[in-house]
Amino acid sequence: MAFDLEMIKKVYAVFPSRIAKARKVVNRPLTLSEKILYAHLHTDQKLENFGRGKTYVDFAPDRVAMQDATAQMALLQFMSAGKAKVAVPSTVHCDHLIVAKTGASDDLIIANTESKEVYDFLSSVSNKYGIGFWRPGAGIIHQVVLENYAFPGGMMIGTDSHTVNAGGLGMIAIGVGGADAVDVMSGMAWELKFPKLIGVKLTGKLNGWTSAKDVILKVAGILTVKGGTGAIVEYFGEGATSMSCTGKGTICNMGAEIGATTSTFGYDQSMERYLVATGRADVAKLATKIKEHLTADPEVYKNPEQYFDQVIEINLSTLEPHLNGPFTPDLATPISKVKEVATKNGWPLKVEVGLIGSCTNSSYEDISRAASLAKQVAAKGLKTKSVFTITPGSELVRYTIERDGFIDTFNKIGAKVFANACGPCIGMWSRVGAERKEKNTIVHSFNRNFQSRNDGNPNTYAFVASPELVTALAIAGDLGFNPLTDTLVNEQGQTVKLDPPTGDELPKKGFDVKDPGYQAPAKDGSKVDVKVDPGSDRLQLLEPFKPWEGKDIERLRLLIKAKGKCTTDHISMAGKWLKYRGHLDNISNNLLIGATNYFNDAINSVRNGLTGHYDEVPKVQRAYKAAGIGSIVVGDENYGEGSSREHAAMEPRHLGVRAILVKSFARIHETNLKKQGMLALTFANKADYDKIREDDIFDIKGLVAFSPDKPLTLIIHHSDGKIEEITANHTYNKNQIEWFKAGSALNAMGKARAKSSAKPTPKKSTSSKNKVVKKTVKKAVKKSAAKKKIVKKSSPKKSTNKKTVKKKNKK
Repeated sequence: MAFDLEMIKKVYAVFPSRIAKARKVVNRPLTLSEKILYAHLHTDQKLENFGRGKTYVDFAPDRVAMQDATAQMALLQFMSAGKAKVAVPSTVHCDHLIVAKTGASDDLIIANTESKEVYDFLSSVSNKYGIGFWRPGAGIIHQVVLENYAFPGGMMIGTDSHTVNAGGLGMIAIGVGGADAVDVMSGMAWELKFPKLIGVKLTGKLNGWTSAKDVILKVAGILTVKGGTGAIVEYFGEGATSMSCTGKGTICNMGAEIGATTSTFGYDQSMERYLVATGRADVAKLATKIKEHLTADPEVYKNPEQYFDQVIEINLSTLEPHLNGPFTPDLATPISKVKEVATKNGWPLKVEVGLIGSCTNSSYEDISRAASLAKQVAAKGLKTKSVFTITPGSELVRYTIERDGFIDTFNKIGAKVFANACGPCIGMWSRVGAERKEKNTIVHSFNRNFQSRNDGNPNTYAFVASPELVTALAIAGDLGFNPLTDTLVNEQGQTVKLDPPTGDELPKKGFDVKDPGYQAPAKDGSKVDVKVDPGSDRLQLLEPFKPWEGKDIERLRLLIKAKGKCTTDHISMAGKWLKYRGHLDNISNNLLIGATNYFNDAINSVRNGLTGHYDEVPKVQRAYKAAGIGSIVVGDENYGEGSSREHAAMEPRHLGVRAILVKSFARIHETNLKKQGMLALTFANKADYDKIREDDIFDIKGLVAFSPDKPLTLIIHHSDGKIEEITANHTYNKNQIEWFKAGSALNAMGKARAKSSAKPTPKKSTSSKNKVVKKTVKKAVKKSAAKKKIVKKSSPKKSTNKKTVKKKNKK
């Protein structure tokens, strides 16, 4: 039986009619993405032919998902919204706070001890507000969502950038910040600029060493880390229908690495098979009944160039396995060229560690294909040359692969099985020797490989590949090893060749699990008490940000001019800092400590304009805050790419940064900044980035007349007395400008709620009020006419009556 089946029935009941109405308005065939978007318009949103990449539109998502690191801040904000229960089905998943060190059992015990306060808070707040709670060890949010909640044609948002994983089951699933989640959980509309559409036509069929992972690695190489910004990527073609549902999930998952709003696939038999296998045959039946609406109109896929803003075509039959990296997930290299490119660039060829699993590649199919290679180690007399680890995506997968003997197979080659959690993928990895900061290479099947992300070592060269290729490279211990053509020498001195991986799409015996780790919320949460210790260093109740002063902002100091790639990992690191995700002041001590200063090429070293000395970024900003001085951060292209963590927006806001001025933004981060009352600005002329000096002072003009599509002006005061004026663009609409003026979107929500509650009760519609007023006026006129003669006869009495009435009114 599926979760929230009644909700899904309601979505499907109106799906066909809403699409029919949209098709009439748009007056052309619709893509799948458009169908889902139009079917989820908020009731207050007028139906029209929205301009792609231009029009802000209000939507009504079906559900919300949160992981434990982001859920803390999201739910602290929701507690301030004054709601008794969430308006849509919502869940919390404890997957981010478990450090991978010795193994699943021990690591889980430590996490439950060290993060007990946070888990207790999340459990109780979920219980109170009607939120499903998945305990530590239950699995990674995106895998658990795919197994339990995702459904074709649905729309969901999640407080993690890889929420897009659910596109593997035909959803429009979008990563957002906690403030967006609060809007939806509060029953409000969720705003998104109507996305552009990129179509990816897949022909042929995957074979041999090539997997679904290689599709997105190839696409990342084509589109780069920002090529999908503001767009939905829709996959179609014979190649799409030939691959597994979880393979589709892998492709959608890494769509976050190209900046895409989300990615999705049309409903097909692989999705039906997966729904049935994960106990949701009832959802599969419902979806099959309206399957024509859960994919694009036939004309779209016949002539994709007419309906998509961009079309890419990939032949799966000839696609080669890829290795992406280091330091960026879009540096794509075919495996046949890796050795040559690595040697040329000085990448360390020795593979120290191979890691498979994570939310991106932790399906039964992924693990079974990797296990088929692990079996060859003993069968061919080989010995694994690298450290090898496995991170299952959920307890459902872990229990099933243990039953089917895969974990025993991995143990025999010396592998280590970590807990069902994010672990090394997000930097929660206690890697021995990482503190020495030695230059080394690791390969993994995760999604991101930014500098320092996995183990905190800036000199770790991390490469992304499929679980199959990672396993082969770990066995060989050589980055330049090409399993398609190369051979290995076994322990007996014999030359052997690895056979291509094989595996099952779904377990032949079906999935099984003893305890999935789910906790249902109380039916009545009104009596549930949520406590936050005022002395806690892990949790802190939020104080509203101050509203805008009502005038232009002047005399801002430059905090940092960030050079090159500046992701949310650089702005607000994960790893050891994850434990402070519920305490805004404490986590603000990691503000921009990973960013490179343009002026000295140093990390976490900026000039304090008050003293002239260099110091750590958070310390300098706290000095400015203590002195009552605001500041500005200047950045490069695609600023804020990566994770959806709104802490990267809340921290500078909390410490007194007033504006972020960059060449371009990643979508989620720009929205997060707006939600927190920050000024998110871009250079009208990107060359103006070069005009910014280390000791500049800034004025931001035009805020009094702040309006959509009207640029702001920055006055730059150089220390030599020269003054320059540059133009800063923005993408704020009217509502977002109100967020800025109120101090944050949450403040604006509270302001609107207060205004609404101040109105006289009982409330009536404007039309009904007018009718009542008209009837009252008519009666008054009749009475006045009947008494008119009496009133005229005695004017003194008329005067006395007026005074009497006034006295009664005063009383």
